[in-house]
Amino acid sequence: MTIDQLYNIYRQYPSVQTDTRKLKSGDLFFALKGPNFNGNQFASVALEAGSAYAVVDDPGLAGTDSRIIVVDDVLTTLQQLAKHHRQQFNIPFIAITGSNGKTTTKELVHAVLSTGYKTYTTQGNLNNHIGIPLTILSVKDDAEMAVIEMGANHLGEIASYCEYTLPTHGIITNCGKAHLEGFGSIEGVRKGKGELYDYLREYGGTVFAMWDYDYLHTMSKGIATIVKYGTINTADVQGAVQQSEPFLTVSISKGVHIPIVKTQLVGAYNLPNVLVAITAGKYFNIPDEKIRASIEHYTPSNSRSQLIEKDGNKFILDAYNANPTSMRAAIENFANIQSDNKVLMLGGMAELGAESLQEHEGIINLIKQHHWKAVVLVGGDFLKLDHPYIKMVNSIEAAAWFKEQSFTDTYFLIKGSRSMQMEKVLSS
Repeated sequence: MTIDQLYNIYRQYPSVQTDTRKLKSGDLFFALKGPNFNGNQFASVALEAGSAYAVVDDPGLAGTDSRIIVVDDVLTTLQQLAKHHRQQFNIPFIAITGSNGKTTTKELVHAVLSTGYKTYTTQGNLNNHIGIPLTILSVKDDAEMAVIEMGANHLGEIASYCEYTLPTHGIITNCGKAHLEGFGSIEGVRKGKGELYDYLREYGGTVFAMWDYDYLHTMSKGIATIVKYGTINTADVQGAVQQSEPFLTVSISKGVHIPIVKTQLVGAYNLPNVLVAITAGKYFNIPDEKIRASIEHYTPSNSRSQLIEKDGNKFILDAYNANPTSMRAAIENFANIQSDNKVLMLGGMAELGAESLQEHEGIINLIKQHHWKAVVLVGGDFLKLDHPYIKMVNSIEAAAWFKEQSFTDTYFLIKGSRSMQMEKVLSS
């Protein structure tokens, strides 16, 4: 079956699913394979559950049911179908990547653009080789904008996503110490994230660039259109942190007529995320007041820069992920909060390769520079280092410790890599 033929079927049944547990009647089921699963085994289950067709790559299933479509490779077919669908649109496709802040930036940009355009975006964290095609295939005919988040942990990954996303605009939030195990070094991170710029340079695209970061000046050379944001005078949209406690308030001095934006985000490190949303809104002619209102109404979720008040205490829950760059920013922001009662509960940082011990030691040294009521370091390479703080093996153990305490009128910073599941500290 050709992609054109499969696309005709998709047009009749435009809801794609890869998990039989989430199937709805009329879905197209794509039987993906992985190291620990084989979706081909669930083709009949999918059809019994109401799937219109099942796309498989097990030749042995050919002819067993007229609703089974056999292809050479299901994942490749999913990506090719997504590209074919993408090619039906002549609208801005904005790709967002970076070491930190991708999801918050995506949510803010989507919130702003949605006030003026029918805008589709990545749901949750579907930002990989499976999630991105599924996101593209969820874009309906009425779309006027699409905002696509791209995650990556090795070279070549962003370049491959661009092949079927075909972005017209791009944002690299930053290039920090994340996924060093796959990228090898900070230079590798820049090269990997820079694959988005490479694509946009080749195809005459537009980038929104944080002009405070000198490395983005170098990385963006030769790109047709560069729209700049930041705290410096050479930015097209210029802003600064006016206040960051408890929530970030941003003052704007150039580019839009919005003197103040009062967000519901915790942390001065969210300034670039807010500025790029403002910049994208201005570029696409969203009225200034709608830009301001949409950012001010945005409430973070999924353990990202959330401020939670519970039992007389305040918790900054930023536990969706962590790397040395984001961990340092979160600790430094927390240190600036005016309170004598502050507790750090930090989980280990994953995927740092050979530099992991050194990076964890650097975080411990940063912690030592400030006064805390208590510090709890959980799991990962924090367990391998000598330090004067409380050690816990995992977040369940940390939650048990927390439950035994009698904290009141205390601030907490809870952060760690996804594998640490530090949000469990608050679920007890």
